[in-house]
Amino acid sequence: MAVMKAGLYISEKQVMVGQIEIPDLQPGEALIKVAYAGICGTDMMIYSGKHPRAQAPLAMGHEFSGVIERINGESSFAVGNRVVVEPTLSCGTCAACMAGEHHVCKTLKLIGIDKHGGFAEYAAVPLDRLHLIPEGLSDAHAALAEPVAVAVHTVRRSNLKIGDSVVILGAGPIGLLIGAIAKHAGASEVIISDISEYRLEKAKQLGLTPLNAKDVNITEDVLKRTGGNGADVVFEVAGNQITAKQMIETVRTQGQVVVVSVYKQPPMIDLAAMHFREISLTTTRCYSKGDFAKAIRLMHNGAIDVSSFISHDLPLDRIEEGFQFMSNPDVSLKVLFHP
Repeated sequence: MAVMKAGLYISEKQVMVGQIEIPDLQPGEALIKVAYAGICGTDMMIYSGKHPRAQAPLAMGHEFSGVIERINGESSFAVGNRVVVEPTLSCGTCAACMAGEHHVCKTLKLIGIDKHGGFAEYAAVPLDRLHLIPEGLSDAHAALAEPVAVAVHTVRRSNLKIGDSVVILGAGPIGLLIGAIAKHAGASEVIISDISEYRLEKAKQLGLTPLNAKDVNITEDVLKRTGGNGADVVFEVAGNQITAKQMIETVRTQGQVVVVSVYKQPPMIDLAAMHFREISLTTTRCYSKGDFAKAIRLMHNGAIDVSSFISHDLPLDRIEEGFQFMSNPDVSLKVLFHP
């Protein structure tokens, strides 16, 4: 039995380095030698013991890049190719999949949640979930293709037009990436709120307008900055009752709210206020294959620079420290492991 090193979720707030079997390849799969893997908000949910599907012991990590070590089956890929993994696993037979919308599959699963992922030396990945990393794009930056794809899909789902004003509630990695994509798509101003000065400073470096919710009334400040009208598009990325209220208050009449957060508890939303002002509400879930490919192109051509998003680059042996860093938004943004 061949084994490999893996960073394992054991129980609530407990991760450790251990050993698991190197996965056997099914037909149509490739064995990926992992180069870099990042901690995502979903991994933090698993770490906190609150994810409904993740079962310990689990090698988490669905944001990862690597090199093809072995292939089982016919493929246009070759051993030695550098690749980044699109981690969604769809059934292929439900109504959404039959319509080509695999990212909203009725039984959607993810590598790193429903099976071992990138917090290990090797991972088994279906060949159709791989994307080549273009020359000039580093393995570390390529590992961020998944969150960039979330931002690409989110902005694409919105009605954002050139010159529009944008508010983003929540300056975590996804909120900041949405801000960067919105600027690239032609937004005239992107206002972003949070309570972490560290993350708001990152927002400022990206050319966004940061607001600290500890210091200002977000609704009042946004209305003042938009001539009393509110923003054309508001992206809710914090996932709490406060921002669920603010998203209605900060959008203009006949504007659009895009909910990106996965709420742990159903929020109270003022539907009457939305009704009288004809506010549109849109939701968004992960990304399509096309969004993922666009994310890679945007990073490769320099339109989106993710270098400032990587706050920590750690060996997998320091997985406990990595999760401690990621638990503190005042010192971290994106933590990467290299096995």
